[in-house]
Amino acid sequence: MLELLLIGIGTGNPDHLTREGERAIRAADLILIPRKGAEKSDLAGLREGIVAQVADTPPAIAHFDIPARRDDAGYLQGVEDWHDAIAERWQAAIAAHPGARHVALLIWGDPSLYDSSLRIAARLKPRPQVRVVPGITAVQALTAAHAIPVNDLGAPFVVTTGRRLRDGGWPEAADRVVVMLDGNCAFRDLEGTDLHIWWGAYVGMAEQILIAGRVSEVAERIVETRARARAEHGWIMDVYLLERRPG
Repeated sequence: MLELLLIGIGTGNPDHLTREGERAIRAADLILIPRKGAEKSDLAGLREGIVAQVADTPPAIAHFDIPARRDDAGYLQGVEDWHDAIAERWQAAIAAHPGARHVALLIWGDPSLYDSSLRIAARLKPRPQVRVVPGITAVQALTAAHAIPVNDLGAPFVVTTGRRLRDGGWPEAADRVVVMLDGNCAFRDLEGTDLHIWWGAYVGMAEQILIAGRVSEVAERIVETRARARAEHGWIMDVYLLERRPG
């Protein structure tokens, strides 16, 4: 049976890779690495660099192109169709290497937090044996970079997306909200002047950028900084934590 290794690699810093992750990379016969166009070629390069750093004799590498996602049938159906298409790319890449029995993908952050690799893996036929190697998440890297806890004393927090924050507003029963996958800076649409934000891009990497303060005072600086960094690097990964504060 084919073993599929989903290896969390943190936020791009090779030091985020765990020893378990290193062993899993060395045990792989084949590494699948996605390509998302020329503007994100350095993301593939980061993965390749991690493999080269960890394995004295690197396993075979197979690149596959990420298909475009369509939303004309609605967001959720568009994502389902997109995952089907990605699974087909995985299947084709694996089929082109019939001798591979241990196939790995290097997953940003952790495969279980706002990542679709497990859902895509479930579409493969025959279904492989899936092994997950946990990694440092963007949430952990963000709070470590700002040297803050993710929650207040005995208080709950919510991890959500920019789309849900924009459409649904502040989640109920949450004092703090971690927001991922927000390309439109949804924090600008929240009402109230008591919101505090800890924002970070490329957290844990040499390019790391951090901004913190009242949303009303730093929102536009974050938007401008984000746009400038994206233009400079061709891609951006950012995450932020929001807190409601009295007064």
